Amino acid sequence: MSWGTELWDQFDNLEKHTQWGIDVLEKYIKFVKERTEIELSYAKQLRNLSKKYQPKKNSKEEEEYRYTSTRAFLATLNEMNDYAGQHEVISENMTSLITAELTRYVQELKQERKSHFHDGRKAQQHIETCWKQLEASKRRFERDCKEADRAQQYFEKMDADINVTKADVEKARQQAQLRHQMAEDSKAEYSSTLQKFNSEQHEHYYTHIPNIFQKIQEMEERRIVRIGESMKTFAEVDRQVIPIIGKCLDEITKAAESVDHKNDSQMVIEAFKSGFEPPGDVDFEDFTQPMKRTVSESSLSNSRGDGKSEPKFGSKSKGKLWPFIKKNKGAGPEDFSNLPPEQRRKKLQQKVDELNRDIQKEMDSRDALTKMKDVYIKNPQMGDAASVDHRLAELGQNIEKLRLEVQKFEGWLAEVEGRLPARSEQPRRQSGVYEAQNASGVNSCAQDRESPDGSYTEEQSQETEMKVPATDFDDEFDDEEPLPTIGTCKALYTFEGQNEGTISVAEGEMLYVIEEDKGDGWTRIRRNEDEEGYVPTSYVEVYLDKNAKDS
Repeated sequence: MSWGTELWDQFDNLEKHTQWGIDVLEKYIKFVKERTEIELSYAKQLRNLSKKYQPKKNSKEEEEYRYTSTRAFLATLNEMNDYAGQHEVISENMTSLITAELTRYVQELKQERKSHFHDGRKAQQHIETCWKQLEASKRRFERDCKEADRAQQYFEKMDADINVTKADVEKARQQAQLRHQMAEDSKAEYSSTLQKFNSEQHEHYYTHIPNIFQKIQEMEERRIVRIGESMKTFAEVDRQVIPIIGKCLDEITKAAESVDHKNDSQMVIEAFKSGFEPPGDVDFEDFTQPMKRTVSESSLSNSRGDGKSEPKFGSKSKGKLWPFIKKNKGAGPEDFSNLPPEQRRKKLQQKVDELNRDIQKEMDSRDALTKMKDVYIKNPQMGDAASVDHRLAELGQNIEKLRLEVQKFEGWLAEVEGRLPARSEQPRRQSGVYEAQNASGVNSCAQDRESPDGSYTEEQSQETEMKVPATDFDDEFDDEEPLPTIGTCKALYTFEGQNEGTISVAEGEMLYVIEEDKGDGWTRIRRNEDEEGYVPTSYVEVYLDKNAKDS
């Protein structure tokens, strides 16, 4: 498990992640500092501190607590609610053993991180310079070949003309020979430059970048270990002076010892790994023969969706393979239909749980007001019972609205779960059992009026209609050579392709497969030479050719 090989193209994400790690460490230092100040005060102030550093609900900060180090920090905050009446010695020990040490360590960490990413940018600039040299050499070779061709044609024309003097013919012959020699020299230079570039590129992606990213991984793992050790020290300081809260401290120690730098590193891989392979060697382009030349499919222009004729190194096009890639994410639809099935199911389940919690809060408030109203009825001198009727009616309306929302999201959730394979089984592309379960689950839920994509075939409801997410499919069809057929597929259900890049299919229809599912839940198919597009993988049963499987 190495970032150098697994995350070779994720330079920007690693830079953000390591900066986030330093921010977490600085946040922990700040937390301990304030804890030492509050130690001189009462337990209430200590509990307020714990609350202050709890992650905000429904924010990006809350998602960051999936790492073992940050989960340990969160456990520490929860245990602090049991602290009360701390002594001054706790503040002194925490200042010397944690705050001072971590502050010094953060400064060293920042310098080390700056050095590693400087080396990464330097390596990137070097390979870009090599690419520019290769392009210049190739253009010079092409130009000299064209000039040699023109000189040869001019010589042949002069030689065939009886009105031209012998001296002029000899001059044209010498010029043609000179141009031919220049073309040969340019060819040799281009060949040498190409060989050098391929060597530099291989060294860049298989030696320099892996070494730099390995150092970054080791630095990050040391940070994770260090913050875990600091949390353990945090617990031991209290243990020395407050034996009574030993149980609470044991829980903090347990949380600190659960910090696993290898596990956190693996989670980073799972979060940022692209799955792409490093680019291969650039092909040699021979310009000595006059012929229609096509742009070589070099390692810098063979990414999916890049159909341009001239690759521009370091450009910001969609097909760029270098590690400096930035992605923009926009807000998705309410039913999360832009996500793959498993991710959509998780999001819908979270939304249902959140709505149920809101309903419970409203019901608790209503119960409290009902009790208050009963007290007012029995003791009119305490208040007017009619004064709470308006609020009770408001709560009732809120509860009803929330329940309708829950029903809507539970409907979408049932639709997704009916289309996903059973959890206990290994994931399969398609099977007879899954097909039967999927069809029966959908029919029972929608009373034989709902198709597998969640939209009604008759009397469609706008709220329950599932929209196919708008994607960048249209970019992938521009100027693209037809892909070879790698197998066939059978449509298990009817699919209405309403977005660009998708294609409509009818149940039972046989089509050709030209691109497998890359993990995004879509398979690319072709009906004929003019009709091709993407369909959800769960809607087709794929039969790959033997040669395609072997490759």
